[in-house]
Amino acid sequence: MQPETLVRDHTIYACVMGSRAFGLATDGSDTDRRGVFLAPTPLFWRFEKPPTHVEGPAEEQFGWELERFCELALRANPNILECLHSPLVEYIDDTGRELLALRGAFLSRRAHETFTRYALGQRKKLEADVRTHGAPRWKHAMHLLRLLMSSRDLLRTGALTIDVGDQREPLLAVKRGELPWPEVESWMNRLAAEADEESRRSPLPKDPDRRRVEDFLVRVRRASALQPDPYDEVVQGVVRGRGVG
Repeated sequence: MQPETLVRDHTIYACVMGSRAFGLATDGSDTDRRGVFLAPTPLFWRFEKPPTHVEGPAEEQFGWELERFCELALRANPNILECLHSPLVEYIDDTGRELLALRGAFLSRRAHETFTRYALGQRKKLEADVRTHGAPRWKHAMHLLRLLMSSRDLLRTGALTIDVGDQREPLLAVKRGELPWPEVESWMNRLAAEADEESRRSPLPKDPDRRRVEDFLVRVRRASALQPDPYDEVVQGVVRGRGVG
């Protein structure tokens, strides 16, 4: 089965991410699409396994197979957790609704470590740009600030909200380069310190509910196993096309 067929015929959840989901879109913003597909269980019985992710088929589109998506979400991968909380859902079926109903099971205080690690990596890139070019890539600085806000608020409230709300204009001012780098740097330091403080009293559990997620995955795989083998259907179609049988 071709990767694009998995995305086309077996997507359970699709959403828009990036600036449009964050409330930071401007006239020139791209539309970044992300999704989750459920590879039919019989495909896993063969030597060649289904892909864990697929890029495309459309531009700015990326999808994960359900199991890989759940693995990354349990590790508190920032991009995956935010995908689960996008306010711009383009497609969802019954399995996708079950997945979204599990959003709370993926959230834990592990998010502090993963968001912080990701933010640190981005911060080093910005600082390298400042040393080399005298200024950072302001769009990346804006998105780092947004991530730090999201991390702090998640740890504070136990809920992940990715739309920046009333912080839209201050963040867009950063994107336009209207704030000096030392001021932006100080803002980042403050947000990181606030996240550290919130992590010590966060209402989030220490670990995600792995068992609940695994039970969901097993149930979905079992239901898929009862469906016709898509490989057999393809073979039968070829045979019929040749006039054999």
